[in-house]
Amino acid sequence: MLADAIGGVSRSRVKALITAGEARRDGRPLRDAAELVRAGYIYSVRIPPAVPAQPLPEAIPLAILYEDADLLVIDKPAGLVVHPAPGNAAGTLVNAVLAHAGEQLTGIGGEQRPGIVHRLDKETSGVMVVAKTDRAHQVLSAAFAARDLDRDYLALAWGLPAPVAGEIAGAIGRHPTDRKRMAVVTRGGKPALTRYATERSWAGACSLLRCRLATGRTHQIRVHLAEMGHPLIGDPVYLRRIPPAARLGTDKGGLPGPVRDALLAFPRQALHAATLGFRHPVSGVALSFSAPPPADFLRLVGLLDGNAE
Repeated sequence: MLADAIGGVSRSRVKALITAGEARRDGRPLRDAAELVRAGYIYSVRIPPAVPAQPLPEAIPLAILYEDADLLVIDKPAGLVVHPAPGNAAGTLVNAVLAHAGEQLTGIGGEQRPGIVHRLDKETSGVMVVAKTDRAHQVLSAAFAARDLDRDYLALAWGLPAPVAGEIAGAIGRHPTDRKRMAVVTRGGKPALTRYATERSWAGACSLLRCRLATGRTHQIRVHLAEMGHPLIGDPVYLRRIPPAARLGTDKGGLPGPVRDALLAFPRQALHAATLGFRHPVSGVALSFSAPPPADFLRLVGLLDGNAE
């Protein structure tokens, strides 16, 4: 095994590096952590620099929708990573909450840290809840695991889904050849279900969808919509080619050139966690929070409204 050949690095660490796409054989990514090292090949592993064992507080502004002794609800901006990880050791939501809550954090799993109950991708904006106590973390984690909550997302997607409202079902797992992507798979994935409804559409070229998660898999909405043939506008991972709807000019019933160009140039996936509803982990009171899409998302909608045929 590769770990035996390297020496000084645990097998679990090497497996994690392979999963993260950091190991290569003759310049091509390795896929199988159990693969035997074979003579005649050149193997390489990039080991990211070590990061501090504990995240440090950082004075990063937070848009707080609600806070009490047990939890914190925020409107996460696009561009903010939720949790420290290789490549994003600082400047994360965890660092911001540590600075904001400070001594209010009573401890999660024996450590004084915020409890991350769920995540949003770095470039996805919207409503998130963070636990401040161990009890809140356990109860909220159980609610997410049991899907005993409401989560609505707004998404700008290419094309017009048919039907305009429905369900997308398909197990999600790692892409068989690109380990940094997720995919709808026939083996080894986890069941996933996304319900969607079309709220608006422009010239059949793009649509504003409201998506409700029945499960919570990594990149679920992005993967399901791409699998359906309606990838998110701006998605850097799942928008693999220029959509047919983006190739149409106004003479063919599509979007005007400047509008189409603005959609193609959007630098991130156009996805926003609009609503989050759950029961308070201590009082049991039903809570619901919402936040409007950020300015760049609304700017696209305004551009579409002003130029749609």
